Amino acid sequence: MAEKIVLIDGHSILNRAFFGLPDLTNSEGLHTNAIYGFLNIMLKLLDEEKPEYLTVAFDVHAPTFRHQMYEEYKGTRKPMADELRQQVPVMKEVLRSMGIRIIEQEGLEADDLLGTLSKRCESEGMDVTIISGDRDLLQLATDKVKIRIPKTKQGRTEVEDYYAADVKERYQVTPLEFIDMKALMGDTSDNIPGVPGIGEKTAAKIITEYHSIENAYQHAGELKPPRASKAIVEYWDMAVMSKKLAAICVDASLDYDIESARLGNIFTEEAYTLFQKLQFKNLLSRFEVKGPSHAVEDSFRTAGSREEAERILEEASEAETLGVAVFRRTAEALPLFAGEARIGGVALCFGEKEIYCIPEEKMEIAELLEKLEKLSAGPKTLSVFHLKETMKYFTPSVKDNCFDGIIAAYLLNPLKNDYGFEDVAREQLDLLLEEKMEDEKKACYEAYTAYASAAPLQDKLEEAGMWKLFKEIEMPLVFTLFDMEQNGVRVEADELKDYGNRLAVQISRLEQEIWQEAGEEFNINSPKQLGVILFEKMGLKGGKKTKTGYSTAADVLEKLAPDYPVVAKILEYRQLAKLKSTYADGLAAFISEDGRIHGKFNQTITATGRISSTEPNLQNIPVRMELGRLIRKVFVPEEGFVFVDADYSQIELRVLAHCSGDKQLIEAYREEKDIHRITASQVFHTPFDQVTDLQRRNAKAVNFGIVYGISSFGLSQDLSITRKEAAQYIEQYFHTYPGIKIFLDDAVKQAKDKGYAVTLFGRRRPVPELSSSNFMQRSFGERVAMNSPIQGTAADIMKIAMIGVNDRLKSGNMKSRLVLQVHDELLVEAWESEAEEVKKILKEEMEQAASLAVPLEIDMHTGKSWYEAK
Repeated sequence: MAEKIVLIDGHSILNRAFFGLPDLTNSEGLHTNAIYGFLNIMLKLLDEEKPEYLTVAFDVHAPTFRHQMYEEYKGTRKPMADELRQQVPVMKEVLRSMGIRIIEQEGLEADDLLGTLSKRCESEGMDVTIISGDRDLLQLATDKVKIRIPKTKQGRTEVEDYYAADVKERYQVTPLEFIDMKALMGDTSDNIPGVPGIGEKTAAKIITEYHSIENAYQHAGELKPPRASKAIVEYWDMAVMSKKLAAICVDASLDYDIESARLGNIFTEEAYTLFQKLQFKNLLSRFEVKGPSHAVEDSFRTAGSREEAERILEEASEAETLGVAVFRRTAEALPLFAGEARIGGVALCFGEKEIYCIPEEKMEIAELLEKLEKLSAGPKTLSVFHLKETMKYFTPSVKDNCFDGIIAAYLLNPLKNDYGFEDVAREQLDLLLEEKMEDEKKACYEAYTAYASAAPLQDKLEEAGMWKLFKEIEMPLVFTLFDMEQNGVRVEADELKDYGNRLAVQISRLEQEIWQEAGEEFNINSPKQLGVILFEKMGLKGGKKTKTGYSTAADVLEKLAPDYPVVAKILEYRQLAKLKSTYADGLAAFISEDGRIHGKFNQTITATGRISSTEPNLQNIPVRMELGRLIRKVFVPEEGFVFVDADYSQIELRVLAHCSGDKQLIEAYREEKDIHRITASQVFHTPFDQVTDLQRRNAKAVNFGIVYGISSFGLSQDLSITRKEAAQYIEQYFHTYPGIKIFLDDAVKQAKDKGYAVTLFGRRRPVPELSSSNFMQRSFGERVAMNSPIQGTAADIMKIAMIGVNDRLKSGNMKSRLVLQVHDELLVEAWESEAEEVKKILKEEMEQAASLAVPLEIDMHTGKSWYEAK
């Protein structure tokens, strides 16, 4: 049997993979989707082909005759996307690490290398398989040369195979005639212009009959249809050039030894290390080499008796740094707070070789957790992941010396919002762990990772200037959020039910009115049915047709609502339905036995540093419509308590004034004037006392829009004015506050130079979009660069205030408790006799959380419900 060689068109397959797979990046921000897709295609086809030899051909960026010819005709080729270009050298590095032969040569494209190698290998009696996404290579197909064209669809690879007979069957022309066919029909993906007006079917018909463009040209008057006859004469020079562009060189001079392409074991230790770095976890199972994780695993020990468990705990008590993981059995997929009986045991690590698991079978959980709490006392550094979720097992003194690796990793890369200890193991220790492990083994890895990653994470935080942010804001915040979750907020279940019933009545009424105006019953929640009713049956103007029907998105309907009452009712119907499903019905599911909602507050999700709320999301309670605000009436304090609500006044604008140093804006705040009225007065050239309500509203929109890098288009949409008017507003705003313009421009420049934006407290927000080849992505990146220092600083200030308020309530042994944080607002459930002291604490801690060029101010109210207090 003949030996076989597989030849791969490197850039072509990389390109296919890049556009066929969603974007992937590793922890270092390197785009990897093209590399990952290439490897999957290559490994799949190697498994099928089982060749003795393999070579991957790449284009060299030096000009070839095809480049030059095409540039003479049509300028330059479309540049490669930056996200793909950065993957090319890494792809070559991966192939070399696998011992795979790469060939590239100046003056020759990969097509020419593949064409020459395929003919050379065929002439030596070998079977040849060429893998490429470029159909130009079909001209190389013979009875011994097979062309395989992969397609990536939704992450899956499909392959078309072509020998010479297959080309003839598919295109009705021979492989060599395929060159002439491409010369006529062209190929925009390969920069072959072709003859205008001649498509694939016409080209195939002409070449099938005349076999070459030269013969077809000689019989131009006989060609059908007439437009083809006219086109080949008019564009003959283009046809000749296209044939030269399409023809692949098969006799180039190459320095190539076939034995250098012989395949050995491609799953090498060097490749294993690279695959780990690239985070190709799914491909590691192909390797037989032992990675770093196996060396760690050799040190895992499980306590075999109670005596051994006690010895381990005694040794752990002497350690300076202790990595801890409290684990539950996999079958019990419930939160730790669901009950101690669910806990499976504890893993401890206090040295590179001291990694232990104490399962519940060797020591009763209640006793084990009691010992763990005592273990957490003292001067040692306690390193854990997701500290807030396991804090109930530690002594309060742990606050001074704990280290949460998840929070540290989040600060270093806030764009990733789903951190697990496996991510920290990979990023900080080069350990790529299996997805499925036994509970004890997984716990040992977690404890080891907590122990071993603490020092490198601290080093990186110090290097990035975020160690103080971590120690003085983020870690203390863990304890504040823990207290808030434990406190919860009381909800009147009966009132909530009544609220839902009232909504149901209004929803039903609106439903009947909408059906009556439409003339028939239909599913109002179905965009397709709604589109047909509005734009076909009722004939409303302004409908936007999409592939799936008419768009009934909110922005479309909001433009129609003023002219069509039925549309206004549909929008109201949607709002009420959302209120009922999300809040009236949704909140009820989260009320605990104690009558309170104990939601989660997350500090490692948003890229800007803001706290988010889940299970349920209490930060998204509606405030714009009165019916939405009424939901706050069901949130009430316990008997003998009252709510005190404190809300920062325009904190982001005040931060902007400080960061920009704009004298006008700073002076306005120092004079304690109405900032929006001052802005309106200056932007619209109107005396302060003559500013209209409309002018003030417009100025307010500009003030807050500027903070978010609003464009003239965005402002025009917000204010329902022309884009030109909006541009004039913004221009005049920057003329009024020149310091702001300078600050925003500088923020974008610095983010481009450094790769990240930074807050006053040192928090970094990477902005990779600024280097994107996509205009929309770059524009988004510019807005992020402008806003992140402002929003992130405001978030930091709020965190400082929360920590201060909570600490003073607890240190003063007060009954009052912090229960909610919503953006710029804090809600305290205050014991009635402590209410005045609570107000004092809120005012002092919130207004003194940061020292800015302008004063921080709060609005504060009390009430017997959240609605009253707000």
